[in-house]
Amino acid sequence: MPDVLFAPWRYEYLVSDKSGTNCFFCEAAASESDQETLVVSRGRKVFVILNRYPYTNGHVMVAPYAHEARLSGSPDETLTELIRTIASAERILTSAYKTDGLNVGINFGSAAGAGVADHYHVHLVPRWSGDTNFMTAIGDVRVVPEEPAATLARLRPLFAGDRE
Repeated sequence: MPDVLFAPWRYEYLVSDKSGTNCFFCEAAASESDQETLVVSRGRKVFVILNRYPYTNGHVMVAPYAHEARLSGSPDETLTELIRTIASAERILTSAYKTDGLNVGINFGSAAGAGVADHYHVHLVPRWSGDTNFMTAIGDVRVVPEEPAATLARLRPLFAGDRE
């Protein structure tokens, strides 16, 4: 019998009702508890939020406050702030986590892999040479050693200090 590695933090997501109309981006945008909703930084048109089920340490998402499914639905002011925030996040994550690379991506629609198909968001995933190890390749498990609270504590001051 093979060894079993439990990842209980994923269970909540796996069994959660994803068919409802609640958008966790909209809930986070409206919330006054950034700690609870994992909001790292707030701008005028967009905000940065931790991925509650990260692929790696430092996995953040940048989303507009407006509930929009596509970039093409956003005004220029939002798009400008979105790109500037992504650039800041790139710089901050690369420095804070000493990354060798970074995946940046958007999935439009559930067929393309979007977990929240009607509120677009940009993923920034820190990467390191050799970070796809035997755990992912053999066990289909990712090891993310930093807890979300520690990630928030690490990133919040960096984003706050990066505002123009």
